[in-house]
Amino acid sequence: MGASLKFLTLVVMVLVVVFPLYTVVLTSLSTQAETLRAGGLVVVPGELTINAYKQILSGGIVTRATLVSIGITAVGTVISTVVSILAAYGLSRSNSFGHRPILFVFLITMFFGAGLIPTYLLVSELGLIDSYWALILPGAVSAFNVLILRNFFMGIEPAILDAARIDGAGDWRILGSLVLPMSKAATAVVALFYGVGYWNAFFNAILYINDNEKWPLQLVLRSYVLQGVTLPGSGTGQVDVASGAVTGLPIQMAVMVLAIVPILLVYPFVQRHFTKGVIFGAIKG
Repeated sequence: MGASLKFLTLVVMVLVVVFPLYTVVLTSLSTQAETLRAGGLVVVPGELTINAYKQILSGGIVTRATLVSIGITAVGTVISTVVSILAAYGLSRSNSFGHRPILFVFLITMFFGAGLIPTYLLVSELGLIDSYWALILPGAVSAFNVLILRNFFMGIEPAILDAARIDGAGDWRILGSLVLPMSKAATAVVALFYGVGYWNAFFNAILYINDNEKWPLQLVLRSYVLQGVTLPGSGTGQVDVASGAVTGLPIQMAVMVLAIVPILLVYPFVQRHFTKGVIFGAIKG
């Protein structure tokens, strides 16, 4: 009885997660007539077409926004992960310079922020308005992620590090040759956190990017889905439905699929590290 209940619970949970994704993908592959017959999202497959994807990718702006998001995610994730690793390693050494004051500053930022207006003024004074760096630098380091890595690093057996120091290894050698290879799980999880954050972010783009040619994909998605606005050059303006073109809901769902798929492709490669990295990093030390 217990095993059957667990199996049923897992099936229900999987359906709750998969069914919305199924309807989004199916709607993006349906014609406008099918969505009208279904009264919205398509559940039962009918006439399928990839015209929605052809239209949004042929216009240029969605393709450009996708490349912008990929670039911001890749560069931002690398910068954030590297800086977080360096900060966490320094804070994990109790004898490092300014260890306690710097750790206190990190903790304070988890509970208090400067606010929207001061942050905007700072970004503006740095000349980052309409710059891709405005989408990376303001949130480049998360105190939560630094603390996860710090606790993980503190859990490494001190005798191993002491033996390396006796052999003449410096901090850079210890970090690169010992600490990081032993911390793959935590590092992968932190990189995933940063990557998902950069990929899904759109609020900074609303604040700092005025040129819609520099918009990331999530902001274009917001324009399509929430506001119902098509952008110049998107390839989804006035179209001839009779010729097989699609408008409305299939277009919106196609953009949504493009925004979801990259994360779905990356997640399986780090999923096995996810639970181990978060739980172990949170309780060690």
